[in-house]
Amino acid sequence: MPAAPTDARLSVRLDQSIKDEIADAAALLGQSVSDFTVTTLLRRSKEVKAEESVTRLTNRDRDLFRSIVDDEAAEPNAKLAAAARAFERRYGTDE
Repeated sequence: MPAAPTDARLSVRLDQSIKDEIADAAALLGQSVSDFTVTTLLRRSKEVKAEESVTRLTNRDRDLFRSIVDDEAAEPNAKLAAAARAFERRYGTDE
């Protein structure tokens, strides 16, 4: 990771053995402990955010969801209709 101006700090208390393990890994990659820590934490934080933005369904729930979405005879309930109107007011329509 290229050196960049920094304006924030993160302090972590940990066992010496953990710090040594991190330092060894950083050295293997030719990075400072600080750069290794930042790149590793940033990569993992992005992974967590991506994982948490996905809803995983069982096959049964997926099939149920698809059957509801694909049901052309279904009418939206009052809350769904209100949400659609609010969305259109805020973002417009594609029509």
